[in-house]
Amino acid sequence: MTQQSTNNPNSNDELTGETAGVDAETVDLFVELVDANARDGLIVAMGDLHPADMADVFEQMPRPTFRQAVSLLRDKLPADMIAELSEDLRSDAVDLMSDRHLADVLENLDSDDAALLAADLGEDRQERVFEQINASDRAAIETSLNFDEETAGRLMQRDFVAAPEFWTVGQAIDHMRSADDLPEPFFEVYLVDPGFRFVGAVPLSNLIRATRDTPLAELGVDISAAVKPEMDQEDVAFIFQQYNLASAPVVDEGGRLTGMITIDDMVDVIQDENKEDLLALSGVNDGGSYQSVWDAVRSRAPWLGVNLFTAFLASGAISVFEETLSQIIALAVLMPVVAALGGNAGSQALAVTVRAIAERDLLGPRAGRAVRREFLTALVNGLVFSFGVGLMALIWFKDPQLSGVISVAMFFTFLWAGLAGVLVPLGLQKLGADPAVASSVFVLTSVDIVGFCAFLGLASAVLL
Repeated sequence: MTQQSTNNPNSNDELTGETAGVDAETVDLFVELVDANARDGLIVAMGDLHPADMADVFEQMPRPTFRQAVSLLRDKLPADMIAELSEDLRSDAVDLMSDRHLADVLENLDSDDAALLAADLGEDRQERVFEQINASDRAAIETSLNFDEETAGRLMQRDFVAAPEFWTVGQAIDHMRSADDLPEPFFEVYLVDPGFRFVGAVPLSNLIRATRDTPLAELGVDISAAVKPEMDQEDVAFIFQQYNLASAPVVDEGGRLTGMITIDDMVDVIQDENKEDLLALSGVNDGGSYQSVWDAVRSRAPWLGVNLFTAFLASGAISVFEETLSQIIALAVLMPVVAALGGNAGSQALAVTVRAIAERDLLGPRAGRAVRREFLTALVNGLVFSFGVGLMALIWFKDPQLSGVISVAMFFTFLWAGLAGVLVPLGLQKLGADPAVASSVFVLTSVDIVGFCAFLGLASAVLL
């Protein structure tokens, strides 16, 4: 049994390290062709590029030029290239396309990519376009759209190769050779029982090595990593990484095979999740090349507002020691050293912990080991850098007591930074919050407050 394929493979020249990607000259050439309204030349130039490289070229064009190019190409705009565009440009391209062309594009894409485009349409236009799509493709796209974004159901392709578990290798090969709608690419033949429930998979590498009369059931391997359509895409990515999968079957609650997810989609998910975590640690979102100033302000201002509040908390801690600062000016000079070193130590521990949480490396006893590791790391770094800071302060101000105060304060600040960097994200995870989004504000603020209070408090006790 072969599910219908909606894929439109693009047979470009083989990519090598020397030919992959695009350069500025290529982008300039395309811009010149668009400016000259050279539609035929543009089509020829596009024929030499992989869809992903083609998308890169269009993304680097000025936005008015991009829109002009889409209008110029009309129905010659390749479906695979549209799917590779960034979200904002993909939306622009879809808006400029006719309903008939968009219907053709959706029919020529894998169901997961088609759902990605269809999700950007308004309800009225979506219905108009769906009316022009054949029934099987429409059903596949609508099924994908029934699942939430960033779930396995949105990522899965409805086209896959399945065979009864009692077939032989010869029967499977003959069936695939006679089929004209095989998905591309695929890596396994999925085995199903009479109820179309998934029972195993035969890797193609095993299939081509076996004799024709070998039962598929003897070659099948159990894939316990079958995923449910409601599973979050980050969890699916973890399964691919954990079990080194090239593809995974998607099964419903009854165990029936409904689709497959391939590694090419998972690479995108892993990259997107890593980028999302990295940006979240800084309290920003993905600022694409066409992001407006207003959008950038709206995405960053809320976290800056939170930081404004936490900065005043740290300032409030300093104000408690106003009299001490007024009497010993050197403390004000050395305070940035405490904040900078402590903040960097906390950020290091935080980055390592958030990444480990995302990769499921801090489950059970591992969380305790991580806390101990960060504590001991902070202990050693605290000893080393508190000695260094104390020595520099002694050389600068020639005051042994001041040197001792900042040395001890620096040591305790390092200890707290290391512990906060691991305990805060673990605590937020326990509470159901996203550690990547919320941790940095709490960690850095607490490190500043502890550092300033330790430094200025010791100074008040020892130096006055």
